[in-house]
Amino acid sequence: MTDVAEAVMQALNPRTGEPDYSFDPATPPEIAALAQRLRVGQPAWVELGIVGRAAAMRRWAEAIEAHAEEIGDAEENDTGRHRLSHEVPLMVAGAIRRWSDQAPGILERARLQGTSSTADTVTYDTDFDPYQLLGVISPWNHPFLLSTLDAIPALLAGCAVIVKPSEIAPRFVAPVMATVAEVPELATVFAYVLGGAETGGALVEEIDMLCFTGSVPTGRKLAVRCAERFIPAFLELGGKDAAIVTAGAEVEAAAAAVLKGGVHNTGQICFATERVYVDAAIHDEFVAELTRQATALELTYPDAESGHIGPFILRRQADIVDGHIADALERGATLECGGPSRELGGGRYMEATVLTGVDHTMAIMREETFGPVVPVMAYETIAEGLDLANDSEFGLSGAVIAGSPEEAAEVARGLDAGAISLQDTSLTINIMSDVEKTSYNHSGLGGSRMGPNALLRFFRRRALITRHGPVLGMAALGEQGPS
Repeated sequence: MTDVAEAVMQALNPRTGEPDYSFDPATPPEIAALAQRLRVGQPAWVELGIVGRAAAMRRWAEAIEAHAEEIGDAEENDTGRHRLSHEVPLMVAGAIRRWSDQAPGILERARLQGTSSTADTVTYDTDFDPYQLLGVISPWNHPFLLSTLDAIPALLAGCAVIVKPSEIAPRFVAPVMATVAEVPELATVFAYVLGGAETGGALVEEIDMLCFTGSVPTGRKLAVRCAERFIPAFLELGGKDAAIVTAGAEVEAAAAAVLKGGVHNTGQICFATERVYVDAAIHDEFVAELTRQATALELTYPDAESGHIGPFILRRQADIVDGHIADALERGATLECGGPSRELGGGRYMEATVLTGVDHTMAIMREETFGPVVPVMAYETIAEGLDLANDSEFGLSGAVIAGSPEEAAEVARGLDAGAISLQDTSLTINIMSDVEKTSYNHSGLGGSRMGPNALLRFFRRRALITRHGPVLGMAALGEQGPS
């Protein structure tokens, strides 16, 4: 790694296709200096205690809400989305408050203390020691939200945090850092750095643990480097979520849930519904209803404030999605509606797309698509549907829509995925601080980033073990060993 800076970087506006934002990427020496500054501030942050840190974080939530319009405007330029971009600051502020409310109780419940089960004169207690400096490398599809998903519980745990967001969507950082500056205690332990792959590589050299959200190939490289440095890595990687629809499902509601899961956020979300397996008894009816609902959706062009499906954030992603559709059609699939992408006003857009006649020889059923495409395949038995759904290198999340919640739960227990929505899709976002899940296969590495573990993973735990009464020396022990 050299100390030479990467060239000035430019970000394209997703709606115009034109570069409208430039920045100098952080150099390795600059990252090292920032890391050292945050390490200096971290002990005082720890000394605040969980209650003091929560109070500071709540003030940050207030600052975010006060500047929500500026943050939303910046993220709109990052993503091309209007409504969701302006909702995200409020979502982040809400997450800060939820974690601040829940963190003290999580720590209290995790504290193990008592008397040894083998020696009644020995007691034990738990000491929570936060990792000093966390590095977060976050993706472009949800710039502000995903940059804070790990940072919020880490800060409450007492860590200092450096975030490197994607160079594709950097505009939100300046208004967010203005809110951080309004909370002086937080500003001493939390910062963003901008840059590309070299910046991310330099960051990994300076931290004590890593949280990464992104692709499997990049995650694999980062995991190797973290292993070489003997630092923990928590990796949330790709998804190819399957939805199973049983014969007993209500077709109109099932189609609405699947369509939402497949095309929300233009399909640019890790837990998008990217494969649908429908009982053959209702397959044709389901496809007709899904197609009807899909064709009713409109692009957010030319007006960003109307319509349902926005532009691709990353132009290159539109090429990948087009390639998946073309491959499927060449192999015998049928395009029921939508696709391929179109260039409108300089941005790349795609209508909600439904494919049938698909199978697992096609890239669209194997590789992460990350676009508003819903491929549908029939199955004859639940066992076959589960075999198809589990025939994947991914296992982030999934969905089952059935005749009842009980039936859906029974099917879901056979699905190899970490978070499974029942009677709907994409419910993961509703339980981020409540329940834990493990990603299956190549979709992740490390403990859950949801539920209590999302906070507890940022601590090393000391066992404080106390002898009460006289110490037993070797003369008393003989060959019996300690007790």
